[in-house]
Amino acid sequence: MSDMLNWLAGAVGGTYGNFIGGEWKPAGDKTSRIFNPADRDQSLGRFADSGAAEVDEAVVAAHKAWLSWRQVPGPDRGAILFRAADLLEQRIDELAFILAAEQGKVLAEARGEVGRAAKELRFSAGEASRIDGDVLPSEKRNGFAMTLREPIGVVAAIGPWNFPVVTPVRKIGPALAFGCSVVLKSSNLTPWSAVKLMDVFRDAGVPAGVVSLVLGSGRAVGEALIRHPLVRGVSFTGSTGTGVAINSEAGRRLVRTQLELGGKNPAVVLDYDNAATIARQIAGAAFACSGQRCTALSRIVVLEKNARELTEALEAEMAAISVGPAWQAGATMGPLITAQHKASVMGHIAHAREDGATLALGGTSMEDGDFARGHFVAPTLFTGVAKTSRLALEEVFGPVLAVVPVGSIDEAIEVANSVEYGLAASVYTNDVNLSLRFARESQSGMVHVNHGTASEAHMPFGGVKASGFGAYSIGHSNQEFFTTVKAVYFQS
Repeated sequence: MSDMLNWLAGAVGGTYGNFIGGEWKPAGDKTSRIFNPADRDQSLGRFADSGAAEVDEAVVAAHKAWLSWRQVPGPDRGAILFRAADLLEQRIDELAFILAAEQGKVLAEARGEVGRAAKELRFSAGEASRIDGDVLPSEKRNGFAMTLREPIGVVAAIGPWNFPVVTPVRKIGPALAFGCSVVLKSSNLTPWSAVKLMDVFRDAGVPAGVVSLVLGSGRAVGEALIRHPLVRGVSFTGSTGTGVAINSEAGRRLVRTQLELGGKNPAVVLDYDNAATIARQIAGAAFACSGQRCTALSRIVVLEKNARELTEALEAEMAAISVGPAWQAGATMGPLITAQHKASVMGHIAHAREDGATLALGGTSMEDGDFARGHFVAPTLFTGVAKTSRLALEEVFGPVLAVVPVGSIDEAIEVANSVEYGLAASVYTNDVNLSLRFARESQSGMVHVNHGTASEAHMPFGGVKASGFGAYSIGHSNQEFFTTVKAVYFQS
């Protein structure tokens, strides 16, 4: 892990501008600093704090580039994306160091994210050769009918802070595969990763203007992107509230949206052979990225007869979690992203106590020794959580897990579906019929049977209710967002 510290010592302190039209632009006088969430006094660099003028420059360049990029044959576009995937893997050390430093996740998770980004990019590269169309019989003699798919144009990609490498790639990859151009607005908390991604796509051979990056706040950059008349699609990952606002604004111009939003994902435990195995699956899905991911398991809906045994197994599993900065050997969970977010998570913990839940483990802000330099919260487990309590219903987005006991299978499914969200759900059972029933009745976009909420690089990713809107991402379903259908009639 000292490799990361040594690398950071020589890498921090730079100033970064926007990437527009294939060129890096100077940051200008207005910049913002970002800091290491594991060491709040370490400034990682200064980044452009842009506005509507820079957005307009980037979008106009993207539109001009799109007019030629859309004419590039799909296999040729795919070849460039395959090269970009190779570059991600070749630069995995640098990208992982940057990602871990600005986001806070431990180095193993950071490497895993870069690797996953490469895997998803390769799937997208293949999609460039799999764009669908149909030939249909005509109503007329000597005629035939067909449908084509065409790229929608310039896409605004608005990324989150929790996965600053894989989520932008998840938007840029399919956009380029289907013939669109992209203007990326990364989170202003994690812009360094996005800067390095631009170098990857440039070095892979993406033509100037096809991918651009504009750094700055959501209010200044994000709103200007959404409102720009040349932007024809908005792909956003973030909070439900912001997603609703984006959808409303985009809808005024009939611009399509692809929204990946919040979650309150249940692990529904109906039966098992080994409580420790189930606990390991749940803990892995609950505390990865310090619980700061939309697909994190945050509540365990378990039959009352199994609640105590499963809770004990969870306590044992959670005791093995090693909290620390990314560079600490053996660390398996890092800090939260900011002091403000830490305060929000601690507020949820306080509310849980007020609502009568029993604190079984954790629940503390970690302030001793080096922990005082970062935004650390101990992995937290509450038991006896009422199904109507705030902890059972509200998204925490942190390392907090709630055990909600229920009296029957019917009640378990009802409780699992009782929240406003519908992103992911896990069910644990040895009964095939029960697993099929849950898959049918679960009000979620993704169902996982007997494992945590990890998605795969070729499968559609998305949610229902307040967890998503528009075409699912990652898989072939992306085609529904990045392309539009054209009907063509022939008569000889």
